[in-house]
Amino acid sequence: MSVPVSQANRNFNTIPFDPELTPGARNAVRVCLRVQPGEKVTVITDEVTKEIAASMVRELEAVGAPYRAWVLEDLAQRPLGDLPAEIIDDLETSQVSIFAVQAQANELRSRMQMTDVVNRRRIRHAHMVNINRQIMLEGMRADFLKVDRISVKVVDMVRKAKQVRAKTPAGTDLVADLNPNYRWVKTSGIISPDKWGNLPGGEVFTTPGEVNGTFVIDGVVGDWLCAKFGSLREHPLTIRVKGNRVVEAHSTNPDLEKDFWSYTHTDENSDRVGEFAIGTNIELKDVIGEILQDEKYPGVHIAFGNPYGAHTGAEWYSSTHIDVVGRKFDIWVDEEQIMHDGKFLIEA
Repeated sequence: MSVPVSQANRNFNTIPFDPELTPGARNAVRVCLRVQPGEKVTVITDEVTKEIAASMVRELEAVGAPYRAWVLEDLAQRPLGDLPAEIIDDLETSQVSIFAVQAQANELRSRMQMTDVVNRRRIRHAHMVNINRQIMLEGMRADFLKVDRISVKVVDMVRKAKQVRAKTPAGTDLVADLNPNYRWVKTSGIISPDKWGNLPGGEVFTTPGEVNGTFVIDGVVGDWLCAKFGSLREHPLTIRVKGNRVVEAHSTNPDLEKDFWSYTHTDENSDRVGEFAIGTNIELKDVIGEILQDEKYPGVHIAFGNPYGAHTGAEWYSSTHIDVVGRKFDIWVDEEQIMHDGKFLIEA
């Protein structure tokens, strides 16, 4: 189906939005993406998130950047089986892209199709899955230059390390042996053509060599499970990882346990630790039950499934990717402790 420009843009510049969204939108467009006058931008959103998208469109217009804005429901039924061809074609002509939508079950394939184009064309891409008002008023108002400074310190340390250990008062005791052939990636919120980034930003990550131990997930789980279960403070999920695979999962919430186990057994690598990460957004004070922001909360988080091999160098693949987040970490890089009770010990 061919979509006229007027329908594609949906008159986004006339959609009213809460002015409280403006500081976060300005941060996204001017600080994180550093959009320049004349650069073409693709904006992808959905019906639920269009007010937030409108706040960012207003900033694009103020900068003087031409854009096309797409509402997914205008082009295809949700959940998406594939990314609509109109959006793929538009991405092919853009220098910058913004993806601000609410996740639905079984849409990861369509998002991977999008990031395949982003990676190939080196588009500066802001990935804002499940962005909401609270995140716009909290995480997106962070001083991302400050977050970048602590991220640089952390990534410089872990790139030289052989092992990272993480513990929490809730019972997490996890050891990650690192593979020197896999790259560490910094996504601090300052987005470059080398690596698209989630916003709000604030993490460094790699594909680990091997992870073993126990992880008590008293923060959140990712993808569509996040919206279903929210904060896990009252009903945590305890998992055991052996040889880089999840081998046990237990919770007092049987639906959480069942859904997580099913998700991590979708394909042959869905149960494999594909990401080991340290959150570095030091302006976040607690987990809020939203994975987009919570994975940046200072501490360790891991993800099962796709290892983002285009960036880390891992050569295996999974069709799924689910992050898990805890609270109040102590972290050691080799023998040096860099975090206690969720606070970095290496801050300037």
